[in-house]
Amino acid sequence: MGERFDLISIGGGSGGLAAAQRAARHGVRCAVVEAGRLGGTCVNVGCVPKKVMWHAADIAHCMEYAPGYGFDCGNVTFDWPTIKLARDGYVTRLNGIYGRSLEQNGVQLIRGRARLEGPHAVVVGGEQFEADHLVIATGSYPTIPQLPGAEHGITSDGFFELEQLPRRVAVVGAGYIAVELGGMLNALGAQVSMLLRHSQFLRGFDAVLRETLMEDMLRDGVNILPRTQVRSVERQADGSLCIACDGATEILHVDVLLWAVGRAPLTAEMGLESAGIELSRDGAIVTDDYQNTNVQGVYALGDVTDRVPLTPVAIAAGRRLADRLFGAQPDRHLDYRNVPSVIFSHPPIGSIGLSEDEARDQHGSAVTVYQSRFTPLFYGPLEHKRRACVKLVCVGPQERIVGCHVVGLGADEMLQGFAVAIRMGATKRDFDDTVAIHPTSAEEMVTLR
Repeated sequence: MGERFDLISIGGGSGGLAAAQRAARHGVRCAVVEAGRLGGTCVNVGCVPKKVMWHAADIAHCMEYAPGYGFDCGNVTFDWPTIKLARDGYVTRLNGIYGRSLEQNGVQLIRGRARLEGPHAVVVGGEQFEADHLVIATGSYPTIPQLPGAEHGITSDGFFELEQLPRRVAVVGAGYIAVELGGMLNALGAQVSMLLRHSQFLRGFDAVLRETLMEDMLRDGVNILPRTQVRSVERQADGSLCIACDGATEILHVDVLLWAVGRAPLTAEMGLESAGIELSRDGAIVTDDYQNTNVQGVYALGDVTDRVPLTPVAIAAGRRLADRLFGAQPDRHLDYRNVPSVIFSHPPIGSIGLSEDEARDQHGSAVTVYQSRFTPLFYGPLEHKRRACVKLVCVGPQERIVGCHVVGLGADEMLQGFAVAIRMGATKRDFDDTVAIHPTSAEEMVTLR
């Protein structure tokens, strides 16, 4: 019999770390199994380094606006290696912080890849460990399509390995990763083409969000190619790539091809079948509302499941699971409704709840929509202005707010407070009765008519 724990988290990303550390604070013996850098996708090749690059791109936009505010910035240049070095150093420091946090909480770190040997045993590097409770939080990985030459492209992981800013980039995809990385690269000086399978990106988001963002990205010089699919990719003698497409542009020549076509759960070669754990058709672990799998004592959370793939969601689910198992809170679990999210595009997008289309599908004529398009004050003295938009989707005679959507300067920061109100059941009257903070973009949310 191997070393025994009360709980073992398989995966040292946001969800696995949150579950193990919260459980340890409840006084039980815990371990985390991780082969790579602590922090998972978010810290190493996701949210954190992405936001650093978003800030760099935002500064580039501010340089464009600076003359309108009286600043003569002269010959401003951007050096990719400088921000890469600083960004990577920051991530390394975070890796260390996570490691020290495990030590401080008494959580044992087991280095290596885990394989299940039944529902309560894990083998790592030939050594077996046992636990009453196993939490699978291995995350997901970016996928590459099966077509000739696809291996010449990079994924979002590869974006963070780039040593220099590429001159010409093709971004294939229509989700939030595609618009975020495409917008950053464009702002920092690359010539960006976005290849969309359908006519628009961000399907599933409210129409006003994707339409406003598309207008701004086109205005910023991003070459958006709708209804375009890659047929094949060839590496040229000079190192560039030739992309053959079905669509508006038959041939595209770029220096970097970035695949942003989706992510898949990391469940292969883990021995899940030996424990009898149920998987969905796409390989995700199936769970109930309490993170239980179909096997007693085995749980899954984060991107390895088919739930909302956001870091704070994994953290919240992990902490609530530990509270339920060890904190005498038997009903504690994450409510996946009304999860706020932000897209770090240029301009940023914030969204919570139902889109207008979803609300009308569910509630029909009971839906009332309030919307405002406006120019944020920041652009007031500038020649080239950008529009912003806020939208509330309400239901019933009390006009309970079931959707809140905003795109424009500051959207990423303003949504959090409104998300609290909406989770508490706020109505349009509650927003109307709130005194506006002037002059801000956020005041538009409480002055809609």
